[in-house]
Amino acid sequence: MAREVYVNGAFVDEASASVSVFDRGFLFADAVYEVTAVIDGGFVDFAAHQTRLQRSLAELAIDYDPIASGLLDIHRELRERNQLHEGLIYLQISRGAADRSFIKPTAIAPSVVLFTQQAALVDAPDAQRGIRVITCPDLRWHRRDIKTTQLLYSSLMKSQAIDAGVDDVWMLEGDTVTEGSSSNAHIITHDGVLVTRPLSTDILHGITRAAVLNYAREQGLRVEERVFTLAQAKAAKEAFITSATAFVMPVVEIDGEPVGDGQVGQGAKRMRELYLAESRQRLQS
Repeated sequence: MAREVYVNGAFVDEASASVSVFDRGFLFADAVYEVTAVIDGGFVDFAAHQTRLQRSLAELAIDYDPIASGLLDIHRELRERNQLHEGLIYLQISRGAADRSFIKPTAIAPSVVLFTQQAALVDAPDAQRGIRVITCPDLRWHRRDIKTTQLLYSSLMKSQAIDAGVDDVWMLEGDTVTEGSSSNAHIITHDGVLVTRPLSTDILHGITRAAVLNYAREQGLRVEERVFTLAQAKAAKEAFITSATAFVMPVVEIDGEPVGDGQVGQGAKRMRELYLAESRQRLQS
């Protein structure tokens, strides 16, 4: 069944959807985005995604008010039109269309695009077997805290990982881990401490990351937000990633070396179960 997508105020068939060739999202990646998971027909962490969206828009000075524009209602309508029970809704807002110039224009209307993707999120096979990652230098720009569409390097590195026969990459600055291609990175030490890099301009301020850390603390787990090295990751008891699309995903191998015993650990498994249970209680209808 062909999808209906949302483009600048209208729901249209995906084959008919288009934006201007002068759109700054296309020309300069002058755009921000969010991805909201849908499980059991409800939106996961919707309010938090909208708060981060507002921050990203403000950082780029894109004049768009998500609340006044009724983004929640647009998400709902798109979900119903595409009968989305489990999957993703992708939202992108660019500065808009204007003649090409390195100087950002003023007084233009932002371009707003949303579309759905059907996906098996809850019973994802990778959650049962874990994923394998390789490492690469982190050569992205240093405003990774803004969720922009500048994703070329991440795309190239993840494609390189797939070509190497593994699942993803973890990026490094020097000997420290920043994050995955589209996820936050975490380890669990042998004494049971959950360690993840602190928030800064070096990493995306992950919505799933924040929720998982909060749930972990509520369960009495010791959490340390600090930089960790590649050597510490390889020596950890467990490792995992978090993202809106993967939720909590165990990492069982780094650069060909097993993490722990090379199997999905109980800590990551428990964090995934807890995140799904808590998210289901908090779904936005």
